[in-house]
Amino acid sequence: MTAALWRRPGWAWCAVAALLGLGSAIAYSVPAAALEWQPGLAASEPWRAFSGALVHYSTMHMAGNAAGIVLVAALGVAARAPWRLALAWIAAWPLTQLGLLVQPEIAHYGGLSGLVHAAVAIICVYLIGAGHRVLGGAMLAGEIVKVLSEAPWGAPLRHPEGWDIAVAPLAHASGLIAGVLCALVAESLARMLHRREHGRAS
Repeated sequence: MTAALWRRPGWAWCAVAALLGLGSAIAYSVPAAALEWQPGLAASEPWRAFSGALVHYSTMHMAGNAAGIVLVAALGVAARAPWRLALAWIAAWPLTQLGLLVQPEIAHYGGLSGLVHAAVAIICVYLIGAGHRVLGGAMLAGEIVKVLSEAPWGAPLRHPEGWDIAVAPLAHASGLIAGVLCALVAESLARMLHRREHGRAS
C-alpha cells in the first residue's frame, strides 16, 4: 500500500515539500549558526549543505519561503509529478547550497528560495519532455529571465524593499541550474530503464 502511494503521481513530490516545511519549522527553534550554510565549514561539516536550506532568519523569511513551497507542491500535483522528480529535487537540495561556493563572500546563508527555484526548474524540464513543450518552455524561460534580472554575478547580497533580510541572488541561480541538471539526469535514467524494460518485453 505504501509503495503504491509513493508511486502515485504527485505524492512523493508533496512528501519532499512536507519534509522541507517540517524541517524548517523544527530548525527555526535552533540557533541559526548551528545549521546555516557557511563556506568555511563546507568540508568539515558537509551536512550543512542540507541543513542550511532549513534555516530562516525571521518570521517573514520563513513565511515567504513557506508560501513558495506550497506553490511548488501544488505545481507538482498539477503536473502529476512522478516519483523520480521527487528524487531529483532531493538531489538538487545539497547542490543548491554547494553552488554558493562560487561566491565565498556569502559567509552565511539560510533559506528555501534556492530549492523553490530548483523545484520549478525540475517541473519545467519534465513538462518539456512529457510533450508539453510550450508550457514547460515558457515557464522555464520565465524563470531564467527572472534569475538573470537579479544579476547573480553581481553583489553577493541584495536588500529588497519590504524584506527584513538580505537576499543572495546566486542561491536562485544555483537552484535553477541544480534543478535542470538533476531533472535531466532523472529523465535520462527513466528513458534508459524504459527502453531496457521494453527490450526485454519484446
